[in-house]
Amino acid sequence: MKIVICGSMTASKEMIEAEKKLQELGHEVVLPEFTYIYANMDTADEMHAASARNKVEYDLIRGYFEKIKDSDAILVVNIEKNNIKGYIGGNTFLEMGFALILNKLIYLSNEIPNLNYRDEIAAMNPIVLNGDFARIK
Repeated sequence: MKIVICGSMTASKEMIEAEKKLQELGHEVVLPEFTYIYANMDTADEMHAASARNKVEYDLIRGYFEKIKDSDAILVVNIEKNNIKGYIGGNTFLEMGFALILNKLIYLSNEIPNLNYRDEIAAMNPIVLNGDFARIK
């Protein structure tokens, strides 16, 4: 299965770990651009500044739509952020919307977060893995 990984760039290290686990399970994996660079940055502020700049300079939102279109599923690596378990931010929510419209499977690595748009996330019927990537079929 071809899986596109989505999530906050502050989860870049966890995205790389997910990539390795998925590849070990025989999946083809697509990571966001610059994930390895972000994983080596020292602070979330540094990641956010670079991410915002790169989204515009490299047209990353449109580019990721095309990658999602060419995949079988997305995996949202939703770790705790801002004291919210399973955090899903605006850009990731947008990518989930793309996947939904394109009839792609949507997997969450962790629970649906308690956010204002929790109902919308739940309505997308994501498959919550709770870290068990072997459940991806």
